[in-house]
Amino acid sequence: MFWDGIARRNAGLEGGGEAQMNAPVERETRPKIKIGLALGGGAARGWSHIGVVRALSEAGIMPEIIAGCSIGAVVGGCFAAGKLDELEAFALSLTKRRVMGLLDFHITGSGLIAGGRLQRLLEENLADLRLEGLPIKFCTIATELATGHEVWLTKGPLVQGMRASYALPGIFDPVLVGGRWLMDGALVNPIPITAARALGADIVICVNLNGEVRVRGTVIQSYENAQTDEQEIEEHMEEPRRWGFFSAPKLQKHRRPNAPGIASVMVDAFNITQDRIARSRLAGDPPDMMIAPKLAKMGLFEFHRAQECIALGRQAAERALPDIMELLQETAKS
Repeated sequence: MFWDGIARRNAGLEGGGEAQMNAPVERETRPKIKIGLALGGGAARGWSHIGVVRALSEAGIMPEIIAGCSIGAVVGGCFAAGKLDELEAFALSLTKRRVMGLLDFHITGSGLIAGGRLQRLLEENLADLRLEGLPIKFCTIATELATGHEVWLTKGPLVQGMRASYALPGIFDPVLVGGRWLMDGALVNPIPITAARALGADIVICVNLNGEVRVRGTVIQSYENAQTDEQEIEEHMEEPRRWGFFSAPKLQKHRRPNAPGIASVMVDAFNITQDRIARSRLAGDPPDMMIAPKLAKMGLFEFHRAQECIALGRQAAERALPDIMELLQETAKS
């Protein structure tokens, strides 16, 4: 009788007779694949994140988890908050003059720029939003000034989390959050794949803003202090003097030709450090798919070139779409 009862239940006959027998059979449903998006740092090149996100969304690829660093935190946060249209409109409205107008320079703080004007601009659309209350799970990456700890901001005001993540050392003042002075997260995790994965993503798509702009560092052995043609040096540089408004002639006229200015030195040093760290982190925890826009000709501070940058991001995402779709199909089958 025991086995008869099991057979009847399996056949849908017990407790409902023929009605249960004719009821549709529920198929086993697979868990939904959670897509994570890791948006890396790269100053003005970060406008390309907008083009990437647009292309992915139009293809039906919607991330449930976003981790952003530096400019990636700004774009990722606006997307998670449903404010990407406003950010894109602002980016496209920028001119060289307006970029300079947004920079409140001072000499008494911890950086060249206080950041108050940018904060007020962000707060126009994001003032009441908190990281933990966004429709899409989102975190920003920052670095603690005193210890070098990598800090994942998942709670608190959204604008504060953004500011902490893009506080480039020497350029922007660090931001005080929960008793910790925080600065740009690119110092420790330029492309936050680890954060997106830890927050629950099954597949992580990352956007590497320096994928084409490699410093290509090497070791120069037995170096002799020989005279080298300055033109030759310029030709071998990845981006000779391409720092946007920092390259204005009026800021360089008192220096000898080709001598780097303080802003160029600071950004060069930061770029080299970020490149080395990014290579190491990518090797230790590679993404499931990487999108690398072709941004070699885009200066780090050329924020006024948003339209070109967005277009390059869209092109890079569209090139990667067939591989992303194939990856999602294979993951769904497994």
